[in-house]
Amino acid sequence: MGLVGLLLGAALVSYIANRGLPVSSPVVDRLSETEKARLLETDHLRKALGNSVWPGWGDAEIPTVTYNEQNAFCVGIPGPSAGWTFISGTHQGGPWETVPGDSYAGQAYYRQRLANLKENPQNFIARVGETWAATMQTSEYSEIAFYQGFREQLPPVVREVFPYGLMWQTLNGGGIEGLIGGLAHEAFHVFQAQSALARVQAAENTAHLEGSYPFEDSGQNQAWKDELDLLVSAVRAGSTQEARVLAQRYLDARQARRADLSPELTDYERQREWLEGLAKYAELQIDRAAAGSEYQPAPEILSVASFLGYDSRLRFFEQQMDEVKRMDTYRGEVRFYYSGFAQAVLLDRLMPGWKARAMDGGVFLDALLAEAVNQ
Repeated sequence: MGLVGLLLGAALVSYIANRGLPVSSPVVDRLSETEKARLLETDHLRKALGNSVWPGWGDAEIPTVTYNEQNAFCVGIPGPSAGWTFISGTHQGGPWETVPGDSYAGQAYYRQRLANLKENPQNFIARVGETWAATMQTSEYSEIAFYQGFREQLPPVVREVFPYGLMWQTLNGGGIEGLIGGLAHEAFHVFQAQSALARVQAAENTAHLEGSYPFEDSGQNQAWKDELDLLVSAVRAGSTQEARVLAQRYLDARQARRADLSPELTDYERQREWLEGLAKYAELQIDRAAAGSEYQPAPEILSVASFLGYDSRLRFFEQQMDEVKRMDTYRGEVRFYYSGFAQAVLLDRLMPGWKARAMDGGVFLDALLAEAVNQ
């Protein structure tokens, strides 16, 4: 009875808390001060520490297109051409107008009304004229869209008492740093497009295979679990030699699992690990570089109440590495974000300088690891 009472009490608290969750952005016709601070800090962080994460990333010019439930905004491109074009070649949107009576970093920025919620810039990259831009929801709308999307996936009773706010905080690590990292993730995709556009296009062309991948196959998932346990053990090994031995066991397990996978789906894994795994790596490593260092955040972000600083991101990094070991239970391509991220971290240890080759055509992370363990 005591346990039942505790559960009912927790459900009631969650139900009450859910009533206070935001359902619309506080500002829709312009960028909020919080969103401006996030954009400024992401750019400031990347320019200060980006080259330490990936050579050249900090030097790249990377504008942003961000959006809420009503408008898209373009910053960093003076007089932008109409609309935006996805990597697939699909074009959306219309003419941009200068946001009246407002500025971003002392410069004019632009907006356009979205035709509908389905025709938005999405969270990835898009070309405005001839310039690739990082695209992502505003910080406020990211939270709202998360609650709405998660709620739609739950049964009617559960959706009323599910602790959405707690889940949001857990996934982002507590503060706005998670949304800064998310925008850095998309900015790294721009860098990939600037460095190896054909590779980004090839990787995106495999995205449709998610629907035919055997995420529900129990044998494959058990093999994935064993494989990922070895990968994380290699990352956390006490010595480089131990890491090398565990990396070879990981590669052997991966090869054995892929014996039951078609060449097309094997390529799908590697392409998504290259595209999304490297962006996940950049997202987490740049926060890690800022933690415990002399890095000074942009002044604007310090006034944002949810900004906690980067020291907590060291713990979040380890939590994300723990998450790698649970990816066998995930039914979607996010699995490859994490397996690619962990391979990249392991390559830092076993093959310094690997990044000089990672953008070359036909070079995948597990192939570099195979070279590293045989050196």
